[in-house]
Amino acid sequence: MQQKDSWLLPDGIDEILPAEAKHLEQLRSRLLKLFSCWGYDLVIPPFIDFLDSLLTGSGHDLDLQTFKLTDQISGKMLGIRADMTPQVARMDAHNIKHEWPTRLCYAGTILHTRGDPLEKTRSPMQLGAELYGHAGIESDIEVIRLMLEMLAITGLQNVHLDLGHVGIYRALSKQAELTAQQESELFDILQRKARPELAELMTSYNINSDLKSMFLKLPELNGDKDIITRAQSVFSKANDEVKTALADLVGIADKLAHYFPSLAISFDLAELRGYHYHTGVVFAAFIPSVGREIARGGRYDNIGAIFGRARPATGFSADLKLLSALSKPANPSAQAELIFAPYNEDNALTEKIRDLRAQQRAVVQQLPGQTGSAADLACNSILEYDNQNWVVRPLA
Repeated sequence: MQQKDSWLLPDGIDEILPAEAKHLEQLRSRLLKLFSCWGYDLVIPPFIDFLDSLLTGSGHDLDLQTFKLTDQISGKMLGIRADMTPQVARMDAHNIKHEWPTRLCYAGTILHTRGDPLEKTRSPMQLGAELYGHAGIESDIEVIRLMLEMLAITGLQNVHLDLGHVGIYRALSKQAELTAQQESELFDILQRKARPELAELMTSYNINSDLKSMFLKLPELNGDKDIITRAQSVFSKANDEVKTALADLVGIADKLAHYFPSLAISFDLAELRGYHYHTGVVFAAFIPSVGREIARGGRYDNIGAIFGRARPATGFSADLKLLSALSKPANPSAQAELIFAPYNEDNALTEKIRDLRAQQRAVVQQLPGQTGSAADLACNSILEYDNQNWVVRPLA
């Protein structure tokens, strides 16, 4: 690489400069403190891991997003984590081994081989919380509440919550006795909400007319709570699993409306994001100014089975970099105290600087022969010698 190009970064890889890094770290600290107040313990998964562990239950999409390399010690394939959720599930299944519910949270950089066009980054900073060991909707409600509290602390306004349930499509496919190929074809069309293709596909499937009608109407079932009433009519001849899934969505929405009366809630029963990974309710949060979800999650029961311990699980994650960018301080000119100390070998000055730093007050000391004044160093206070004492004064 020529010298003139040595400053370039790979596409989708960014560096974070001091002001933004400070804001991001402050937000990270506040959000992890929130998680801690809800009983979620911080864990730190490894940045690189055996590939099989990283791709547990995640399907083809995460495989494509994972950077791979060969371990020079074991000869096995390694991957750089593209999602921390499987690693956290391993911690619960293999290391913690509680029979009671376990609450874990995490924050760290992940890496993707390809960036989502809407994300603009291949190195998000994933922040999330997971709850293991409880199969009821109460745990889904808890993690959604925590996600919404996280967004409130971030300062985001007009949050919109979208709810879905992959169990509906799974149950209909099971009732229709679709082959794996048919289920894959239908999944692809529903993801794209390609209704003409869906109608054409249904004519080729040897399933009863009631089920065909349910599949055809599935992409139409999105909107406010009235959609659930319509869905109950559409799925009146569906199996009990579908009806239970609808009842779960109603129960979750009602509780959330109680806790967050002004929250806008919608439903999308054809939302199959994470279908190969999630097993029940799925959810995502949006705000009007961003063209993609700002946080998302759902239920993914039994992900720990490959690690020897299948447990119910639900959780959510978000990109801390995105949250930080959306929550810039209202007054960016506001500046924390930074004290300038002159270069001086006076013991009294050394003690004064030590005392100030022990009080968590920031002090930068001049170096001999340096260029740049206190103002150039962004200091707003200065240590001056007055009446045989070193005192802090505002920078003139």
